[in-house]
Amino acid sequence: MSIRGGGSNRVSYWWVCGLLATACLFLSACEKTTWQGGYLETGDLARIKTHGQLRLLMPQELEGQGLTRHGYPTNSWLELAQGFAREMQLEPVVVHVESLDKLIPYLVDGKGDVIVTNIIVTPKLRKQIAFTAPLTRVQGQVITRTGDSYLQEPADLEGRQIALQRSSPFWDAVAALQKDYEGLRVKTIPEGVDTDTILDRVARGEYDLTVLDSNVVNEVFSYRWEFRSPFPITRDRLIAWGVRPDSRELRTALDRFLGNTRLGESMHSTYHADFPEIKERKVLRVLTRNNPANYFLWRGELIGFEYELVQEFAKQHGLQVEMIVPPTWGDLLKWLEQGRGDVVAASMTITEGRKAQGFWFSKPYNYVNEMVVARANEAIKSKEELTGRTVVVSPTTSYWQTLRRLQDTDRIPFTLLAAPEDLTTAQIIGKVATGEYDLTVADSHLLDLELTWRDDIKGAFALGQPVAHGWAVYSGKPKLLDAIDAFVDKTYRGTFYNILHKKYFKNARRARRHVERRAARSGQLSPYDQHVREYAEYYGFDWRLIAAQMYQESRFDPKARSWAGAKGLLQVMPRTANQLGLTNLQDPAVGIHAGVKYLAWLRDNFTGDIGRTEQTWFTLAAYNAGYGHVLDARRLAVELKLDPDRWFGNVEQAMLLLSKPKYYKRTRYGYVRGGQPVIYVREIKQRYAAYVRAVAL
Repeated sequence: MSIRGGGSNRVSYWWVCGLLATACLFLSACEKTTWQGGYLETGDLARIKTHGQLRLLMPQELEGQGLTRHGYPTNSWLELAQGFAREMQLEPVVVHVESLDKLIPYLVDGKGDVIVTNIIVTPKLRKQIAFTAPLTRVQGQVITRTGDSYLQEPADLEGRQIALQRSSPFWDAVAALQKDYEGLRVKTIPEGVDTDTILDRVARGEYDLTVLDSNVVNEVFSYRWEFRSPFPITRDRLIAWGVRPDSRELRTALDRFLGNTRLGESMHSTYHADFPEIKERKVLRVLTRNNPANYFLWRGELIGFEYELVQEFAKQHGLQVEMIVPPTWGDLLKWLEQGRGDVVAASMTITEGRKAQGFWFSKPYNYVNEMVVARANEAIKSKEELTGRTVVVSPTTSYWQTLRRLQDTDRIPFTLLAAPEDLTTAQIIGKVATGEYDLTVADSHLLDLELTWRDDIKGAFALGQPVAHGWAVYSGKPKLLDAIDAFVDKTYRGTFYNILHKKYFKNARRARRHVERRAARSGQLSPYDQHVREYAEYYGFDWRLIAAQMYQESRFDPKARSWAGAKGLLQVMPRTANQLGLTNLQDPAVGIHAGVKYLAWLRDNFTGDIGRTEQTWFTLAAYNAGYGHVLDARRLAVELKLDPDRWFGNVEQAMLLLSKPKYYKRTRYGYVRGGQPVIYVREIKQRYAAYVRAVAL
């Protein structure tokens, strides 16, 4: 059985279908875990309504399964199910199940009512649970290396080897192929190996071929180009939600609700639609870019200024959002014109040239200035003071044209140099900070974003008047444009907008380079040492390491709240805490427990050849940036001939590169400000060493 966590999860979790019946009986008998549902109910919709709740079963996912480049963000299926619950006048209650193999036992035993993680429907599973109407369809597709030109059709499988986990829903299909092609062999992959690792081994030739479902293929191929899929080995298979077999009334209601939602139809399709059709489909396809101003993944959460604005617009109109990230900036408007998306939301400047090409823009929702960026200690206040200086910008930006006009029209004698095309604005700013570049220019909102975490640069002065940002739609969609304009009128400079804008561009956090070295003669490092010692011992950590991390996260302030919503002494995201079964993060004991429990989960995922000390540094880096970004950095380290099992001087160097489009656009988790986890780990290491010298274990 393949269970797909959330709407955007393109990486399947496969079970051994033939063992499920036995597993269900066994787990039902020995299950000891307290579940969030709190009561048992195996009845149909009428009985469910007596409790006033609909319990939605989902696997515990403390980290997102990757950046959604083409599909629905992780929580879309959950939001859809919550919408159904509210339509039934029920309170939606999410029941997180700590392991995938317990989803069906929870359902059958009455600990939940609907498995809202979509499942590949198989005959074996139909004997155990019932399924809703299909959400989408998938095929099993053979995967090989791009250079493998020999493999063109099923007959070419003769003499080849397919690597597969026994839990794959395509195991039986491959076994059937062996009867047709006697030379075809099957290599069993150990359970628990993730899709990217399997693909890495195919790329290196350790595995000859493998099989993935078509949705996985579509997502993986959006960031990995060293593979191709020559042909499918199965017909379409359905993906659906699961209910108990005797819940006929519930299933009927779900089918009616899902029948009005055409999510599966929009995936990877091309069409033009005005707002009435978009509302009928219940899907808004959004073209954007993966960067810190628009849309990115942080600690397993999809966030970004544009992303959150889009989500609010969609929420107000009862729409699901399909996120689409084209390969380049230039593809945004091309894809919009081709009908591969409905709207571009990517901090795009409204220009007459773009309008002349047939693109309509919404009313402005943000205004920015082109700012000259200098080092923090510079004394430069006007364009006349550019005389004799050197300004470095990308020649493809509007900054280049503005600076050329200053040279040609205002006759200001400064040197204009082109930055390498693979450098982002943030990276160019970083080079100004270090003195490698003299000056640069950046949009004020991007500069504000940098200033939320660094204090070694400043905006010296603005060049010209502010420019406006708008969402773009292709011509011929007046009702869509009207709906967006109405949203801008309602939202711009309102409470929601102001909080959101401040969150991303005006938050007063700064990168701090402080290492505390308190002498702690009493043996006390913080006011909360008792709780730290208790939970550190329980989860197998040195309590002084936890104290060092706690200082880094919150400066020992239990009421601390980060720009992204993390709370408590160890700055845990509320969604993560809920999945850990903990709430009220600002209670010191709860906040510490949640942080240490999450840290232990991360640590236990770094296995294999990583030594215990190295495991600590990887765990801290994952706590700061997200587990997935560390996996990306380890894979990149292999490409760079660095040691993927050592952090300092190796994986940390790869992590630094993951803010460059050249590298992050071909990773599963996308953009990350790699310098932050590097600094984070180094500072905690230094503070931990000081605490070890000061206080006995």
